[in-house]
Amino acid sequence: MLRRPLLTAFALGLLSATGFAPLDWWGVALACFALLLWLVREAPSLRSALLRGWVFGVGHFTLGDNWIQHAFDYQDKMPPVLGYFAVVLLALYLALYPALAMGLAWRFDRSIRSRAGWVEADLGYVLAAAAAWIATEYLRGVLFTGYPWNPLGVLWVPVPGIRNLAAWIGTYALSGVTIAVAGTIFLAAQRNYRPLLLLPALALFAVLTSDRCDRIKCISTASGTEVTVVQPNIGQDGVDAPDYAERVLAKLIALSGGPAALPRLVVWPEGMVNQYIEDGYPGRYYFRADPRLIRARIASVLGPLDQAMVGGTALMFDPNQRLTGAGNSVWTVDPAGMLGQRYDKAHLVPYGEYLPMRPLLEPLGLARLVMGDVDFIPGPGPRTLDVPGFGRAGIQICYEIVFSGQVVDRRNRPDFLFNPSNDAWFGTWGPPQHLAQARLRAIEEGLPILRATPTGISAVIDARGRVLGTVPAGQEGTIRLPLPRPLPPTLFARLGNWLAFLVAGLFLVFAVANRRFAR
Repeated sequence: MLRRPLLTAFALGLLSATGFAPLDWWGVALACFALLLWLVREAPSLRSALLRGWVFGVGHFTLGDNWIQHAFDYQDKMPPVLGYFAVVLLALYLALYPALAMGLAWRFDRSIRSRAGWVEADLGYVLAAAAAWIATEYLRGVLFTGYPWNPLGVLWVPVPGIRNLAAWIGTYALSGVTIAVAGTIFLAAQRNYRPLLLLPALALFAVLTSDRCDRIKCISTASGTEVTVVQPNIGQDGVDAPDYAERVLAKLIALSGGPAALPRLVVWPEGMVNQYIEDGYPGRYYFRADPRLIRARIASVLGPLDQAMVGGTALMFDPNQRLTGAGNSVWTVDPAGMLGQRYDKAHLVPYGEYLPMRPLLEPLGLARLVMGDVDFIPGPGPRTLDVPGFGRAGIQICYEIVFSGQVVDRRNRPDFLFNPSNDAWFGTWGPPQHLAQARLRAIEEGLPILRATPTGISAVIDARGRVLGTVPAGQEGTIRLPLPRPLPPTLFARLGNWLAFLVAGLFLVFAVANRRFAR
């Protein structure tokens, strides 16, 4: 009998978070989840099983989401130390989902024991845990606006071959497979070696689906167009300085270079154009610069066949010209300096881009982490923009890219995804975690992704999730590569997260069948 199961669970949860970027110790994470399955199965009661799962989750999410504290370093209205409390409070909530998964697995296992007497740990318990994990991780991604950061399936992004399972079953189901793999380690430690036969099947899949072309060959399959991704390495420091907007714009223009032999798509990070570039606002909002002048300066880097995609803020007014809100937006800009279509971010960050229950919380001194006096207003959802000469672009701004199954307008499938972001808020752990999740979206949807961030990590990702070019965090630079081609729609691109329910259902069916066969 383990003397301190809760302390052990907490330590395992902390250690399991090292499986994600930037450390990528995925083997350590698998061992931690194997030990979690053992801890839960040894629990004497449902309450004890739930508590062990919850304490594990508190450790897991506290370390994994430590980057959130960094956002408080740029907030004048709240002390930076509050960020540490925010990380722990968020972990206390997020831990409810692994607690529920482990409680369901324990209940399934105990119901069999009550009918058949004590039985050794078997594959049925592991598969029930995998099914429960899929269901609860999906709930984490949708309830209360959702927070699916670091799903367990993202552990496989550094592993060629196995990560390609995401194209067939999606991220949430891949998380269930991860629990099943950890479960085989747990069962082997219990001297139940038969489930280990599942691992050669997984290894065979990895070999058959491994990426066989090198970087040069993959780029050669790209379309006859080029992309220029700009990373100015300008963070949040000095954002209130009078020359900040001009300094940022000048840096973006300088790094963008000039026209090339191929038609060129120039992409800039989220919100980097600090001047308003749309016409039609009341004159008092154009104190910084004439929007026509700003657009002309952006267009100065474009050749006659080029296009730009830039991020900034759109303003929204009522019929009486009173400001009602803002949009975190992306526009296309043509060589004549004319704006094309606009995308407004749909999945906004609570407390980051809007303050929930503002009339109640604002008098208490709470404010948005992102500076500004008005809240952002969400757009309608995934939308595909036509970019003349470059095809159709799906836009996912910043953290929108982490929502599996919610990044593409399936009625108008794009040719690539553009993911402008501002990861300067994300500390050192956040940017590589964000990049890993973007790679998983590319695999799921079979679409290349262009990521442009102010301070890193910017990247060009092909439709198989491989990073073709990157500017590391904390550096300025430009990526210039041919625009990668999309793949035909994957199974996940066709069916979406219905596959998660299908895989969870199959795990549960096999769990029941295994127990009946064993008896």
